[in-house]
Amino acid sequence: MARRPGIAGVGAGWPAVSAYAVAHLTAPPSHLPDEVLEYMERIQATLDPHGGRFVVHGGTVEVQEGAWPGTVVVIEFPDLPAARAWYGSEAYTALKPLRTRNVPGHAILVDGVSADYDPAETAAALRREGHGGPGVRLTP
Repeated sequence: MARRPGIAGVGAGWPAVSAYAVAHLTAPPSHLPDEVLEYMERIQATLDPHGGRFVVHGGTVEVQEGAWPGTVVVIEFPDLPAARAWYGSEAYTALKPLRTRNVPGHAILVDGVSADYDPAETAAALRREGHGGPGVRLTP
């Protein structure tokens, strides 16, 4: 069974999959202020209780399409409830201003897909459910 996150009416009954916190840091400073370094030193302690781990942390971004100023951070969690619990936790809420005061950007939480995810199977299901054609929205 393919996992189809983000498609209206889908969710309950699907197997749990990893979820991700993704941050697009649009203008990281060339010299990191002490607050940002402190944030980096302390963030893992906020992730551990929720099973979070860095999978991408400010590596070189090779832009292939469009514009992408800045860099990216991706943190993996066991599932979306764990990601939400981390982001809303007292520990992270207290730490977050050290980053947001110094590094502008955008952050999202998003479901992943299962290891056996098949986009062709998802397309077929969407066609059967009448979600194909012009103007289709895949999110509620």
